[in-house]
Order: sequence, then structure tokens, then C-alpha cells
Amino acid sequence: MSEQFTPKKKIVNDPVHGFIHIPSGISYDMVEHHYFQRLRRIKQLGLTYLVFPGAFHNRFQHALGATHLMGLAIEVLRSKGNEISEKESEAVHAAILLHDIGHGPFSHALEYSIVNGITHEKLSELFMNRLNKQFEGELDTAIQIFKNEYPKRFLNQLVSSQLDMDRLDYLRRDSFFSGVTEGVVGSARIIKMLDVRNDNLVVEEKGIYSIEKFLIARRLMYWQVYLHKTVIAAEEMLVYILKRAKYLAERGEKLFATPALRYFLYNKVGIDDFESEKPLLNGKSALDVFAELDDDDLMVSIKVWSNHSDKVLSYLCKCIRDRQLFKIEIQKTPFTPEYISKVRAGIQKYFGCSEHALDFIVIHGMISNNAYSSGDHINILHKDGSICDIAEASDMMNIDVLSKTVKKYYLCYPKIEIL
Repeated sequence: MSEQFTPKKKIVNDPVHGFIHIPSGISYDMVEHHYFQRLRRIKQLGLTYLVFPGAFHNRFQHALGATHLMGLAIEVLRSKGNEISEKESEAVHAAILLHDIGHGPFSHALEYSIVNGITHEKLSELFMNRLNKQFEGELDTAIQIFKNEYPKRFLNQLVSSQLDMDRLDYLRRDSFFSGVTEGVVGSARIIKMLDVRNDNLVVEEKGIYSIEKFLIARRLMYWQVYLHKTVIAAEEMLVYILKRAKYLAERGEKLFATPALRYFLYNKVGIDDFESEKPLLNGKSALDVFAELDDDDLMVSIKVWSNHSDKVLSYLCKCIRDRQLFKIEIQKTPFTPEYISKVRAGIQKYFGCSEHALDFIVIHGMISNNAYSSGDHINILHKDGSICDIAEASDMMNIDVLSKTVKKYYLCYPKIEIL
């Protein structure tokens, strides 16, 4: 008597969405893979927990949440007569599940320091290609959807657009863990209002107010959480810790580091290295070495580097370790070179450091945000069958304001009396 086949099942109790069912098939296999399990060790909001103590959630949770919402969206779209095959459903689930798999430790810190010029989106694509090879082409359709190369464009819009499952999950999740209630969005209601017209996602007219709330929540979350001034200061300090470590490594300075972090500190790794499967460290390719990096690699190194003989590296690391974060000034216009020079002179006088050292402890830059990109529409479906952009459909929102890119300039430096 032959054994009856039992589909693999996994149910996760999520604090935001409740019980989440991970579909069997390729998505189940992806969750089990060590590339994906690494996301448990990468915080969703980087160093934001230094400002909002509850924000310790990780990218693993977010990926599962977005996949759960994708299941709800597929169910709704099918109920309204939109044809989505089982193969397409499995593929779009895999695409959203893996959309963040290329993130490095503390999210964007590596992108701006030791892995310059290679975005997490590109790394996600490379990871998906590597997994596709391992699983003998089972991710072909998922990769096409991820890269917007699949004939049904609305499937890509579910993964990456102004109203994708990624945003619907992270706004609600980040609001929950940070405690910033302004970010709460009605993701379930928005999904219930989704439909497809002319191969594009649309929102039924009765969902207009939920979309308005979604756009406002996104704007508020960016300024209150993602671009909170103290969060910016902390993340810039982390970036400059890595830049200083890379600077010292390039000059032959001996630094403690985990094997994976050491490889990226002491080698210049470009896109060609990531695309190659050539063994570089212990028989592993650059992408596999990157897959061993997580938040723990950086934090343990920061703890050790806080006692390093290089005073700049040691100082920055102690500040992060003990949460002695830099002062940050933010304004709508760029800081004048004269003001920056004045700050640098005050810091140099206090610490007695070199001009070169100042480049790592007096940091300035620009941040920007817009809640709605007019180039990527959220389309509203009216009862008469006509379609228009949310900017035209809304009778209370000034979409021009929300779509305008707001730029702010920052200057951060140690909290000392310098002026």
C-alpha cells in the first residue's frame, strides 16, 4: 500500500496579521533556505530601535507578512473574474517573498560604505537567479514578475508599485512595533477594493478614503520614523564607522572582524564579483559570503572596535554602543560652507584631531521624501467603468502637495559646545 502524499504546510503566528499560512511548493522551499533564514538576523528598521525601543522586528517577519497579503490579494482578484493560474499565483507569492532577500546588515548601511554602488534590489535579483539555478528553473516566472518582464503587468504591480503588498505590510508592521499609530493603514480593506482593468491594478471607487489614509500614513511614517532626525544621525554614524574601518583596512591596519565582514573590508567587491560563482573565500562565491553577513557581524565588530587604537573608529563605535548619538541639525536649505567650516573648526579645537579625521565625525547630506509619485499612478475605478488617478478622484486631498519631493538638509556632529 503506497503512502498518501501530504502537502507541506507551515503556519506562523504573526503579531500583526494573526495566523499566516505559507503556501506549499516553491515558497515553502524558499522559506526553509538559509539565504532566506538570514533575514531573521536583519532588523527591518536598522538602528531605529535606538529611538523607538520596540522596533526590533526583522525582515523575515516583513517578508512573511507581505506574502500573506499577496495571498489575500490573489483571492480577491480571482473572485472578481481575473484569471490567475496556479503557476502564476505560486510565482507572484515567491516574488514578494524574496523581494528583500538582498538586504545587508542594518538594511542600507553596507550600500553606502563597503559595498558601494550595488543596491539591495540588484542583490535580491542575483539571489533569486542563484536560487533559480539551485531549484532547476522553478523561479523562472517569479523572476520575470519581479523584473516586470511577465506579460501580466498587474502581477508586478502587486510586488512593486505605489500600492504593493510590500508597502501595505511594512507601514502597518512598522507602526505596530514602533508604536507610532499614525502609520496604521487598513490593508485588508484596501485589498478588498482591488481589481484589474487593462492589465493594471485599480481600486474601486468606494476605497478612495482608504487610499487617502494610506498616502497620509506613508508621509507621516517617513517623517516621524524612517527619517526621524535621531535615526538619521545614528545611521550616518554607522555608515561612517564602516567607511573608517574600510579606510583602515585598505591601509593594512589589523581589524577584528568575522570572516564574512573581513572579506568585504579587505577586498574591493564589484558587481562582476557578485555575478560570478567563482570561489573566493573558503570555497564560497562573493554572493555566498554576503549571505553570511547579518546585524550580528556588525554589532560584535563595533563592540570590539570601541577599544581600537584608531581614535576615530574607537570614538564612533563607543558612541553607537552606548547610544551617545551625534547632534543633528536639519533645515530646508543647504548649510553654507562657512557654517560647516565653523562647526569643523569647533570640533577640531575640542578634540585636537586632524582635518582628515573631521571627515568622519562632521557629517552632512540631504534627505528627501514624497508620499505619492505622480509618475506611477494609483488608479480609481468608478461605478460607470471609467478610470482616473487618485489625484483627480479625491475631493479633499491636495495630491500635488503629497507628490512634491520635500528635501531637507542635515548636519550632524558630536554633542559638544563648539560655537
